[in-house]
Amino acid sequence: MSALRERQREIPLEPRRLRRVLVGRPMRTHEAEDELLPIPLALPIFAADAISSVAYATEAAMVVLLAAGLSALHVALPISVAVAALMAIVVTSYRQTVRAYEVSGGAYVVARENLGTLPSLVAAAALLVDYVLTVAVSVASGVLAITSAVPSLNSYNTELSLLAVVLITVVNLRGVRESGLAFALPTYLFIVSMLVMVGVGVTRCATSACTIAHTPNPLPAGVGTLTLFLVLKAFASGASALTGVEAIANGVNAFKHPQAKNASRTLGVLGVVAITMFLGVSYLAVHLHARPSSTDSVVSQVARAVFPAGSLGGWMYWVVQVFTFAVLILAANTSFQGFPRLSALLAHDRFIARQFENLGDRLVYSNGVGVLAGAACLLIWIYHANVNNLIHLYVVGVFTAFTLSQAGMVRYWQRRHGPGWKWRALINGTGAIATFVVMVVVVITKFTEGAWLVIIAVPTMVAGFYGVRRHYRRVARRLEAGAAAVVAAPPARNTTLLLVESLDEASDKALSFARRISPDGLRAVHVPTSATDPGIRPRWFARSGGAPLLEQLDGSDGVSEAVLEQVWRLPRGESDFVTVVVPELFSNNSLFAQASRPREFALKLRLLTEPGLVVADVPAVRGEEEATSPKRLVARVLVSGINAASMRAVNYATTLGVDDTRAVHFAFSADDASVLRSEWRSQGPRIPLEVDDAPYRDLGAPLLRYLRTLTADGETEVLVIMPELVTRGWRRLLHNQRALYLKRLLLFEPDVVLASVPYQLLR
Repeated sequence: MSALRERQREIPLEPRRLRRVLVGRPMRTHEAEDELLPIPLALPIFAADAISSVAYATEAAMVVLLAAGLSALHVALPISVAVAALMAIVVTSYRQTVRAYEVSGGAYVVARENLGTLPSLVAAAALLVDYVLTVAVSVASGVLAITSAVPSLNSYNTELSLLAVVLITVVNLRGVRESGLAFALPTYLFIVSMLVMVGVGVTRCATSACTIAHTPNPLPAGVGTLTLFLVLKAFASGASALTGVEAIANGVNAFKHPQAKNASRTLGVLGVVAITMFLGVSYLAVHLHARPSSTDSVVSQVARAVFPAGSLGGWMYWVVQVFTFAVLILAANTSFQGFPRLSALLAHDRFIARQFENLGDRLVYSNGVGVLAGAACLLIWIYHANVNNLIHLYVVGVFTAFTLSQAGMVRYWQRRHGPGWKWRALINGTGAIATFVVMVVVVITKFTEGAWLVIIAVPTMVAGFYGVRRHYRRVARRLEAGAAAVVAAPPARNTTLLLVESLDEASDKALSFARRISPDGLRAVHVPTSATDPGIRPRWFARSGGAPLLEQLDGSDGVSEAVLEQVWRLPRGESDFVTVVVPELFSNNSLFAQASRPREFALKLRLLTEPGLVVADVPAVRGEEEATSPKRLVARVLVSGINAASMRAVNYATTLGVDDTRAVHFAFSADDASVLRSEWRSQGPRIPLEVDDAPYRDLGAPLLRYLRTLTADGETEVLVIMPELVTRGWRRLLHNQRALYLKRLLLFEPDVVLASVPYQLLR
């Protein structure tokens, strides 16, 4: 066995150690049941956002009221009462929603099933925007809490915020249960510390004089008039306390059974705790005369007044600040649960890229987690982690979703006419009207301060959703309709072109391979370039031992065009293939070595756009010659289902004259395997199908194990035939990038050659 093969056999099939340290061991699909959450863990995961909003919602309203002078700040308390009443209505409405929709009671699902496609997409777009803003605002507020206590860190707000997002992302990639365990203690300690602060502060104000809060670097007070518009604007800012309620409805399927009942109970606990703390903080902020500051949060001022330095309870100030910082940072976790789940629903309905539906190693929608983190980091960087600037973009999305969800539930009860449907419809109708009024107020009062960005973003996203679905529908129709035609096509034929650029280990290996797959003829072609050896043709014939004549092509228009011209000259029908064998010699088996050959990459990319053309890549590493040439060739076709792309690859495999030719499918679940076996028996082509397990939802390790079982004897070479959808422009992003992943994975695998069979979707 050669040194190359020995070294490759030693490569572990498990993912890299750093990834395992950060994310944890992979989890099998059937372990999803173990990740379901009891109420004590579900509360900190899904309700942290709404609970933590007490740290900034009151202050957000006071910042607006400050324009009318210090005397206007007392209006913050009645505004808070109105916000609390609205929260009670929304929580009550959503408790009904989660009981009606036991898998997902989010605004998207409710609106889709009761109001139609357009309203559901508006709700989805609004929520996606709100989830991103929630992460940015929560993290920035948390950093403000800690810099209020440690002013020397003020200049690092942006950097600290970005670091916090990265840490939360890593924790969420480890799985739902682990994130719950990590976030539970800080969230519960925050609740306890805030309730203690509210209890002590309110008791002191009721039994003796309230302590006056000290406000360092206060924001300047205006001299305007307290108008209705200003009060409504303050109410809109204070309504940020309601963000996060939707996440529980989106994540019903994350709860332990009975899921709907547990989700409803969690919503009830959320409502009681959040309303109590919010009203308590607002009461103390007004009576202790706290006011917005550029360096110190209102909660910090209240805590310092309730627990003054040097007093017996002075240490509680630091407890409040530390856990306020912690829960505000962790409040972003609510979005890290809601955004990926909503993205997965949209991907399942083919409104966004299908990759968002993929479960990662830890049964987490990791693509959604990554996109959310990236978008939030971008916002934090653009707005320099300034809470007052970010807050203006807030709330529009969530109240749009609230309104559509509750309106959908009214329609739901009207259609079902179940027991008590009238009073249930009345509750949801009240919620719809209340949230609609708030949405209108928010749009009017915050439009010029940044809300217009959200108002533009939502319809733009909706238009994008429709464009993506239109593309997927066209692709699905074409693949489904074309499958029968491909299977029924006349016997296929193949012509092989071997591209020879130089005489080396790679060209020798490619010639040996090309001979094995060319029962219908083999041609060797050479395109001269400035670096070409002028004596290559006679030396090729002498070295290759009776190989076909090396034809010299006109390379004036480049290698790609010269090869394609020969392809175009060949008579071809729908059942005819041309295989272009491309030898590549690398200095070593590294990613850098691949990147150093951009011409070959561009050539293969260009060839794949030509109908009926198959690209077989035959790599070799300089100085790593095989001890013996493989004595037999087997062909394995990777199939995902009965569709035109897979069946075309199967047809191609039948042209090669390889005795041992089979289709292989790697199933993510037992149901997946059963469905394909049944379809293959009834509709599939007459070649054997093998189904292997991929319990971790990743093809890499199962595929390598399967191939190494075949090549273990050192005498077998495996031709892996891979169907590849070829698209243009932005549509490339909508299809799984497994083709690129498998090409990289198998490039240096000993005794394995990968051939890509393109299926054109260029229109």
